[in-house]
Amino acid sequence: MHIVRGQAGGTELTGTLYERGEQAPSFSGAPDQDAAYVWICDEFYEVDSGGSIQQLEDREINLAFESPLPRGFDTKEQALECAKEHIRTQFARIGINPSDVELEVETDADTESATDPDEQSVER
Repeated sequence: MHIVRGQAGGTELTGTLYERGEQAPSFSGAPDQDAAYVWICDEFYEVDSGGSIQQLEDREINLAFESPLPRGFDTKEQALECAKEHIRTQFARIGINPSDVELEVETDADTESATDPDEQSVER
């Protein structure tokens, strides 16, 4: 299992990347269990009123959440790249420059060596 976290504007968003053999949540619309990697993360957008209030560094906004849209991938590289892009996109949807998002990938030590430098990376 890999946790992909993006931080910017005084808030963060975290999603989970499951590998084959791990039990990804199952619900309507979930990808086929045969996918080697399954990415699941919230999707949201800013609304004028209603929704959930989120405090950013410089302002307060209202968010509406969409149902998580799980995606299946054949390779780890494809899955991680999509996960990072997904998180950058969610921040862009609330007015934060995607290049300002600091990304971090953590690996569950039970599933893979914690010494893998690709799994503990922080990037912008």
